[in-house]
Amino acid sequence: MVSPVVEAISEVEAPVETGKQPALTSEERARVEAAVQAAEQHTSAEIVPMIVGRSGLYRDAHHRAGILSAVLALTALLTIEAAWLPWGWHAANAVWLLGVTMLAYALGSWIGSQPRVLRCFTSRERMHQKVQLRAERAFAQQGLARTRERTGLLLMVSLLERQVYVLADQSLCVRISGKQWQGVVAVVVERLQVGDVVGGLCRGIEASGVLLAQACPPRDGDNPNELSNHVIQDP
Repeated sequence: MVSPVVEAISEVEAPVETGKQPALTSEERARVEAAVQAAEQHTSAEIVPMIVGRSGLYRDAHHRAGILSAVLALTALLTIEAAWLPWGWHAANAVWLLGVTMLAYALGSWIGSQPRVLRCFTSRERMHQKVQLRAERAFAQQGLARTRERTGLLLMVSLLERQVYVLADQSLCVRISGKQWQGVVAVVVERLQVGDVVGGLCRGIEASGVLLAQACPPRDGDNPNELSNHVIQDP
């Protein structure tokens, strides 16, 4: 069982590329890995950083945009009916009208799949839910729930939703408060606001390391690295 310590995910109006997996350079990946390694030297906890392009497909947003486009096209055609139906209705006109409406729906659906438009057709609550589900799935898939002392910590940035999610295992929930984790989120957000995704992750890892060093310091001569220090990148 895992417990979300921080679900308050800040809406970051940041000039980051939304909805696409960032292409981190080898230097940037090494920078994040070094931050994890440095933080874990002072704690028995395991920190896993993650960047995802998006946490959901939001197909319903595509459909909403398509329906809106179809309704607008149909309304416009019927409003100017006299201009394109000067001799009245015929069966061929109905087929043509249906075809234009379907084409407008398809075009609207495609436009609705674009990150900036998709965000306009998706509620903040739904994006929060998708980010939470993505984080919980990653927590299980990456083995954070199987650490020796149940001290796994996931620090995830979801670009499309512009949200940061911190998910900690049971042992950390009773040692570190939600308010303290909110401070970690704020540190990451500060760098995301200037478009520095890697810098945000590194700052968040450092801030988490400070909290974890106090809550669960390492045992002398017994601090194995149970999980990889690599940053996880998913589309």
